Amino acid sequence: MPEGIWLTALGALCAVLGVLGEPEEPGRKVSLHYNPGFHNTSVNLLHVRAVDNSSTIHYVWSTIGAPTVLLIYTSNAHSELHVNWTKLLSPSPHGAISIEPADSVLYATALLFNRIFEYWDVNNTADFSGTDGKYFYPAYNLSDFHWENTNATLNSSSLTANLTGRSISDPAESFQNGSVTFRVSAYGSSGRDLASPRLLHNANCSKLEFLLSGVNPRGNNSRFAMEMVALEKKDGRKKIESVRSIDDEYTPTVFEVAQLLPDTPNASHALGYLQWKSVAYGSTNGKREEAHPCRFYTLRGVNGTLEVPSIVHAFFGEDLTERYNVEAFNISFGVADGDFYVKHKFLSWSSLIGYGTPPKDSFSTLVICIMAVALGTPLGLLILGAIVVATLKNRVYSNYEPIN
Repeated sequence: MPEGIWLTALGALCAVLGVLGEPEEPGRKVSLHYNPGFHNTSVNLLHVRAVDNSSTIHYVWSTIGAPTVLLIYTSNAHSELHVNWTKLLSPSPHGAISIEPADSVLYATALLFNRIFEYWDVNNTADFSGTDGKYFYPAYNLSDFHWENTNATLNSSSLTANLTGRSISDPAESFQNGSVTFRVSAYGSSGRDLASPRLLHNANCSKLEFLLSGVNPRGNNSRFAMEMVALEKKDGRKKIESVRSIDDEYTPTVFEVAQLLPDTPNASHALGYLQWKSVAYGSTNGKREEAHPCRFYTLRGVNGTLEVPSIVHAFFGEDLTERYNVEAFNISFGVADGDFYVKHKFLSWSSLIGYGTPPKDSFSTLVICIMAVALGTPLGLLILGAIVVATLKNRVYSNYEPIN
């Protein structure tokens, strides 16, 4: 078969497989609002509102206290966020954040980013859980950071905004030229990120990218880890599960996807999740050679009250641990015998927070086409050979002429 026909057929096959392999999912109309009803940039509250015909997902990101995101799903396409700013900024913020109508709220959860740990990995094992306590440097409490004006970074077209902060109690001056950033991205439709690790997303989730940039480590063998706190109603605890992923063209050599999910098998509706690929990067371009595996550690209950200042109390009220399961967990960045943070002085880690079923990777169109060609070419040659052999067998060669 001529080469041009093969290429045309391959292109048509790729187009068909691309349509079949990536079904179109319903989209949402997404908007970003900074400090709704409050004209002061000394604090940051970012409201992401994602609406379809019958529901609304509200994401409320804030650096009032520790950086926190509230995920609130409602069964009303017209539900609205209300913020009582006087109460929110008071010593008793309980009830300052609400959704109207209140009875439209079907599900709500929160994720709080509490502390960043730095430890001296003297044996280069990258095992955060097994590190002797004497090698820990004082943790960075994110509720003590000074946070820049998020409105200056808000982009309504790309649906992105940055929450960037620096430690204000920094005797070692580690943050003199460095910062911590939580970059938020919202989505109105399904797709795949251009930046590594090329996360697959849909309209029911948003992206969080954690960036540690230019921070001077307190030792040449320093590695970092982050502590997060998750909240779920008493009838369902959280769980972290590891899901084996395919080795696709988008994130080669990464076979694990981790998910923080409510452990509520009999739930009457979908629930929230946090999903990430087990990889971080030591540069902004996310090259494969600068990839660092990351590890998650066991969930542990938070005893007593949640004393970390945040917007969690403003929405969920007082006595959280009586009505909710509050659990903390850590994620560490690095691999045994790998490069330490000091080499690049940069770290990026990406995750998705959303409602419903977490996205699941499948083989890309390119990989499917390569497999189709690899498997189809021998089969085509086999069929062609069989046809040629059959044709030759049916031909009769003779030197005799028929006699009339």
